[in-house]
Amino acid sequence: MTPSTLRLVLLISCAHALVHVYEQALPSVEQLVAADFSTAEVKIGPETTGPLGTAWRVPFGALALLAGWLADRLGSKSLLIVYLTGCAATSALAWWSPTLAALFVAMFVMGSFASIYHPAGLAMISHETTAANRGAALGWHGIFGSVGIAVAPLLASAAFLFPQASWREYYLLLIVPGAALAVLFVFVLPGRKSDDDVPRSVADNDASEDSMRWGAFFTLVAAGTASGFIYAALTHFLPRYLDTAGLRPASVSAESFRTLLTGIVLLCGAAGQGVAGKLARPQRLEWLLVLILAGNAPCLIWMALATGHWRLAATCVMAFVHFMNQPVYNSLIAKFVARGRRSTGYGFSNMMCFGIGALGPTYAGLVRYLAGPTQADLWTYASLAGLALLAALLAAVLWRNSVHAES
Repeated sequence: MTPSTLRLVLLISCAHALVHVYEQALPSVEQLVAADFSTAEVKIGPETTGPLGTAWRVPFGALALLAGWLADRLGSKSLLIVYLTGCAATSALAWWSPTLAALFVAMFVMGSFASIYHPAGLAMISHETTAANRGAALGWHGIFGSVGIAVAPLLASAAFLFPQASWREYYLLLIVPGAALAVLFVFVLPGRKSDDDVPRSVADNDASEDSMRWGAFFTLVAAGTASGFIYAALTHFLPRYLDTAGLRPASVSAESFRTLLTGIVLLCGAAGQGVAGKLARPQRLEWLLVLILAGNAPCLIWMALATGHWRLAATCVMAFVHFMNQPVYNSLIAKFVARGRRSTGYGFSNMMCFGIGALGPTYAGLVRYLAGPTQADLWTYASLAGLALLAALLAAVLWRNSVHAES
């Protein structure tokens, strides 16, 4: 990878980190939001804050296909700027929200703007790289994304060290990076009329650049959708899960410490992305995906059974394994989708993975509510382990079919 390509990848990856900061902002303050809107007559719990997370995630997935279609025609730069300015503006809307209904609207609109990132950003990276170095580029991209996922609770932890800070001030803080990065993109990011204008020399060593493998693509997206559901269900209530690990010093507030632990856990995901990026070579992508998705199941079972300090260990291992799938999965999309349809392909993938995955927080919230406090974690994570095995089975079908297609 040339230095100029690496600089471009890292710049786009900053926007990737930020989209996950916005995504994980609500899970980082979910308990505080519930407490703020609870009254003597009505207590807000997971059965309400779960759907609040879904309100953010539904448009994040559902509008990704439209965003990809637009990126293929208008180019990625302009759409990335719209995403950044829109998320900054809706952070202000979340800060202002006087009622829970207004916050639902703010989450929905923010998720709509955030839906732009993955189709536009991933397509730009895939066009600027080759099959040989794409795995490494997407590894860096994934590391930044995982860092963003971890930064959201870490920022919350730092903010809540100040007694006067609330979840509203946290959203006020999130206006700044979106606006600043949007300005930087205006002047630094290369612009093109459309992604079809990418120089073809970039793709010279990839024989599949103009082919479209529909069956493999849809099988891959089905496996990714199951994994996306697990991701959304897992991360939304992660601070609640870690709140009972029994590690908090008496001098540190519960609000600050549980978000600190969440950030530490999610940083393990960045390490997993880095390892997967180094392993993600074209000839081994399919079977790597099988191993990674299958590896989610025992980690989730461990989470279902873990108590006390072991909860932190279980979630750290789960984060490392789970996030390994991203460089491998996104490299496979570039392998199966024709160059001129790359943004649309990533858009459809994210529509399914994040759109159906958006039901994860609602599912987890309902399971926790129905199972009761003592059985909530057992039933939530054990059932997600079953879904991980289904995702691995779909990936195994993809691997088998790819072997036959290439033989």
